[in-house]
Amino acid sequence: MSHKLPKLSYAYDALEPYFDKETMLLHHTKHHQTYIDKLNAALDKYPHLQDRDLDEMLKVLSSVPEDIRTAVKNHGGGHYNHSIWWPMLKKNVKFSGDVAKAIEKEFGSYEEFKKKFTDNALSVFGSGWGWLVMNDKKELELMKTANQDSPISEGKIPILGVDMWEHSMYLLYKNNKVAYIEAFFNVVNWDKVNENFKKIK
Repeated sequence: MSHKLPKLSYAYDALEPYFDKETMLLHHTKHHQTYIDKLNAALDKYPHLQDRDLDEMLKVLSSVPEDIRTAVKNHGGGHYNHSIWWPMLKKNVKFSGDVAKAIEKEFGSYEEFKKKFTDNALSVFGSGWGWLVMNDKKELELMKTANQDSPISEGKIPILGVDMWEHSMYLLYKNNKVAYIEAFFNVVNWDKVNENFKKIK
């Protein structure tokens, strides 16, 4: 079974003025689709891997045949990261729930978390992602990954992420990454983030 582009549960203009329609359209239908196309092309060589869960392959990359391992890491990671990111986006969702309590306990306050999350994301060199993850001790922590590397390849489970690739911001924010992350916090679907958190806990 080949991997397919997941449908969004909202229109491409649903996140405006924070995330613009054109960027969302290109990001979803072009960039994400390209990761899927290249992942499927790599897996065509090994039909028995096509039915294997992508997250299981990313968790243990050494189990993937060496000649397609980089493709699975890059394009499979891009597919996985985006597939969990789209549902994390929604306007006008209040910071609340068990995840809010855990964040306030770990970071002291929402504002302190927001500052540290922003600093972490801004420290990504080149392209990559900024993450809030659950580590193997069931503790919240911040981390960053390069390119389309996924936290699950390092044994950590993503709770919230922000795409720091230029294609996610450049049409509207140019090189102003601070403004982009500030906008991102206006479209965090805290209900979905809380669901992610509770599922792990």
